[in-house]
Amino acid sequence: MVVVPVSEALHRLSEDPRFWSFLFVNDGAYPDPDPAEVRVSLPVTGGYGLVLDLDLVTGDQTLGLREPSSSDPVQLGWAGPGRPHPAALRWHELELCARVIALEDPTLPHPGLVVALLSPFAPATPDDDGDAVAAVREAAYRSLRRDVPPAAPGGPEQAPLPLFAADRWWPRPPAPSPRVIDEAAIAAYTVPATARLEVRGGSRFPREGLAELVRQAAQRLSRLPEERWYAEVRPLARRITDTGDLRPVKDLLGVLTEAGCDHPTVLDALSEPIVEVEACWMVETLAGAVPGSLLRRHV
Repeated sequence: MVVVPVSEALHRLSEDPRFWSFLFVNDGAYPDPDPAEVRVSLPVTGGYGLVLDLDLVTGDQTLGLREPSSSDPVQLGWAGPGRPHPAALRWHELELCARVIALEDPTLPHPGLVVALLSPFAPATPDDDGDAVAAVREAAYRSLRRDVPPAAPGGPEQAPLPLFAADRWWPRPPAPSPRVIDEAAIAAYTVPATARLEVRGGSRFPREGLAELVRQAAQRLSRLPEERWYAEVRPLARRITDTGDLRPVKDLLGVLTEAGCDHPTVLDALSEPIVEVEACWMVETLAGAVPGSLLRRHV
């Protein structure tokens, strides 16, 4: 078992479209896996965290809960090839954890890798806002980027004859896209699950531990508006949340910058080019508002 630090979590795999097809289609082994097994540890708060074990040979995916009192995660749910993912998490639990993880680890912004990896284990329920869930998932998949080499220069090695100097004679090769998942795949991955495998009613499901994780994560999120830098902007964040108008986000960013805020997750979520889902979750957090209350105005 190879334990991958969160700062480098699945960096190579996450840039490969085949990996995401493997996760969502779940129809067998990942081509030429190296390593064959990967553990992704996602600390949340207070010693609690989520752990995703991936067997890239068998296709097994296991989501676990790590508690402070135990070194080994307790299983929340398991999925295998051809089987539906279990509804191990409620959507609001996953998004809450993803928000807190983003605040603690700027290399994992929200929505991003955490939502992209774990959303199959948190299918929307009739109580969820389906449009909002889809918007967050789509933003997570679109956020996945890879470094691409610069396009090779076009044109002849030597100056051509004037008759052949036009660009149409020397077309440039197409530049590869930095996006990992294309629009067609995103549309397929965001289709609601047709089958739900309920596991939360089982006697071995760690209900109390998960409830404590959610409680502590909510507390961590609620404390942010009272911390240094953020208390000053809370009234403006509340006005944005109340009106639904995101245009003052640039003013919010300016106040934070002038106050000396240097938190990458906070600043990036509010910076140009504005991604509505990213801006909404950060404004909601700074305002101390209910998660999703601003986002619902924009989907």
